[in-house]
Amino acid sequence: MSAGIWLARHAQNMLGALGALSRNPVGTLLTVSVIGIALALPAALNVLVQTGKSAAGNWSDVRDFSVYMQPATPLARAEMLAQELRKREGIDSVQLITADAAVVELGKDPVFANALAALEGNPLPHTLMVRPAAKMDSGELGKLSAELQQTPDVDLVKLDLQWVQRLNAGLDFLARLGWIAAVLLGGAVLIIVGNTIRLDIQTRTEEIEVAKLLGATDNFVRRPFLYLGLWYGLFGSLVAILILACSLWLLGSPVRRLAELYGSQLELAGVGLETLGAVLGGGLVAGWGGAWLAVTRHLSGLRPKD
Repeated sequence: MSAGIWLARHAQNMLGALGALSRNPVGTLLTVSVIGIALALPAALNVLVQTGKSAAGNWSDVRDFSVYMQPATPLARAEMLAQELRKREGIDSVQLITADAAVVELGKDPVFANALAALEGNPLPHTLMVRPAAKMDSGELGKLSAELQQTPDVDLVKLDLQWVQRLNAGLDFLARLGWIAAVLLGGAVLIIVGNTIRLDIQTRTEEIEVAKLLGATDNFVRRPFLYLGLWYGLFGSLVAILILACSLWLLGSPVRRLAELYGSQLELAGVGLETLGAVLGGGLVAGWGGAWLAVTRHLSGLRPKD
């Protein structure tokens, strides 16, 4: 068989499957809608996880920790320690806040202004704001904090990793949940397509028997149904992307308002190329797989009648 004839047959089967869908618009719409909803749910969880990771990146200051020098420590000693920390691997930046700058900033708050005015001297110490590298995990941060706590002239190291650990644990949970949902709902799509193809095979049983009586091979009979499954998967994926895009558009404004109340610039992650590829690929694979299983199972029981 020449390549031209092979391509022509596949094109004919592809268009024939599309025509079969168009002749039953209501049933097709219901099927692709269910497929779209099933595919949209794990995709939405993935967007939520990506948003959380983005938020963790934007809130990198929650990993910052403060190093408070002892009140009598000279400024030169604080500057020397800041220089030493800047040269260390795993530390992105170190900001020195002098005691004078800290008391001026605190004096801007009316609640503390009167109390500071009543004091004879400056009670605030020099402070180092240390920003660790993003690659440092909680264990490395804890080790660095303990080491700095033992440094001469350091009074207190304030490091709060609990919030970051909770955020990362929550994101890991959602990521695992997304994978589980993707597997389960992918299986549901496979069953939906398989059942739909099975019903179509039952309505065309006599046609298939006649074709096999005339010498049609299983591959020849199977091909139109496989393209039917691919069309179901493709249209279901497009519906899922539409549902996801509309949901993100509806939720975008409330999420921004909520973030503003907490002084953040959090925004929902969009439907990126990775998500698009996963939804389209998952829909096509599940559609083709469901069709293949249904056709293979039912063709094995169909034999041309004498």
